[in-house]
Amino acid sequence: MNRILQKAGQPLSLFWLASAFMVIANVMLILARLFWLAWIVPVAILLIVFFAVALDYVLYFIVLATPLALNMGDVIPGLSVSIPTEPLLAALLLIFVIKLLMGYVPDQRVFTHPIVFAVMIYLSWMLFTSVTSQYPLISFKYFTARLWFIVPMLFMGTPLFKDIRKIRLFYWLYVSTMCLVIAYTIYNHAGSGFTEKAANLSPSPFYSDHTAYAVMLAFFTPALVGFSLSKIYPLRLRMLALAILALFVTGIILSYCRAAWISLGVSLIVLLLIVFRIRFRWILGVMVITVGLFYLFQQQIVDRLEKNKQESSANYTEHVESMLNVSTDASNLERINRWKCAIRLFHEHPTLGWGPGTYQFVYGPFQLDSEKTIISTNEGNRGNAHSEYLGPLSESGWPGLLTILLLFSTVTYTGIRLYQRVGNSEVRLLSMVTLLGFISYFAHGLMNNFLDTDKSSVPFWGFAAIIVAIDLYHTQ
Repeated sequence: MNRILQKAGQPLSLFWLASAFMVIANVMLILARLFWLAWIVPVAILLIVFFAVALDYVLYFIVLATPLALNMGDVIPGLSVSIPTEPLLAALLLIFVIKLLMGYVPDQRVFTHPIVFAVMIYLSWMLFTSVTSQYPLISFKYFTARLWFIVPMLFMGTPLFKDIRKIRLFYWLYVSTMCLVIAYTIYNHAGSGFTEKAANLSPSPFYSDHTAYAVMLAFFTPALVGFSLSKIYPLRLRMLALAILALFVTGIILSYCRAAWISLGVSLIVLLLIVFRIRFRWILGVMVITVGLFYLFQQQIVDRLEKNKQESSANYTEHVESMLNVSTDASNLERINRWKCAIRLFHEHPTLGWGPGTYQFVYGPFQLDSEKTIISTNEGNRGNAHSEYLGPLSESGWPGLLTILLLFSTVTYTGIRLYQRVGNSEVRLLSMVTLLGFISYFAHGLMNNFLDTDKSSVPFWGFAAIIVAIDLYHTQ
């Protein structure tokens, strides 16, 4: 603590004053038998000190706490706030806005970077469609939450990552507590005999379901692979990374999340394309041929898929086969049901959409009885559009879809360009593993969407800050 205060240029007496106040306050609270306040007050005082003199440590704590954060909506219905991360992120957003109003502007190059520019377009259209929303209160609440996810991580994280060591620290902070969640999940899962059905609730209460949990495991897996295999780092660190990688892979396998498996496969394909410098025109040609063949043989393909009756299973071969079951697998059918509802919502309001965050409240009447499944609901309490692309399409119209595509493509292009340009081997590795983490999420985003939660938003926007920082501060 002394080092933190000295680093921030504050008098050492502030530390002793805060310590004395904490001791006195605790003694008084214990004497008054207010035991529940006896542990809250010291934490609150420490947070005030950190907010006053060391905001970077607040950011570190948020990253460290995110995997272990708990959603209060599970305890207090209607209070869907993740503790402690979201209040801290909201406080950082407020501090950032106050500093801007006082004339303090961070490195102006951050605001002109292509990724940040794409983010500002994304947020601007979200704000506009919040004004035109069918349910403005819901949309502005959603927009505000998106602000406190993005602003602290991107605009405060980017200057922090001028120091390459802090990029590594970001990775290890999240990974370290994620290991605790994996161990807890495996322990819960083992009590149910590692069945496929039990996998869904095993990460609770830290993650709402196995997909939200698995997507983050896949998100950090490329970094752990890089840290394990690269000779840049000492052997001890590589062995530690390898052990954690084994734990993450075990977690992914036991999650039974097919989307996470696919997303890692897509990341591997992209890695091979970049490393072997496959020309873009060849990639485009393959894509055009694939789409053309699908169009020509779509009826045969649909017939073949409808004959697949393989359900989700604890047998991994059968579980992989169930990915293409669109006739009886409830998970696949419900996802298709949500996608079709999103498209119907889009047709109703194609340009402005229904408003950010409104999908789960309006999609119910757009379901067809013939497309409903045993897990369908009209109450809007079981997730959203299950797509990072169709969700914005229904909520913010076709411009909303374009803004998210612009953001994802800008991040991908910048990451590839950095890998090809950077000379420093460690920076080159970090740019690659960060990009591959993004690719895994973009692929997963075809089947699920989690950017409205702190669990995914904190690392996602932190990765964006890493890419921006590498581009601004670590390239020639």
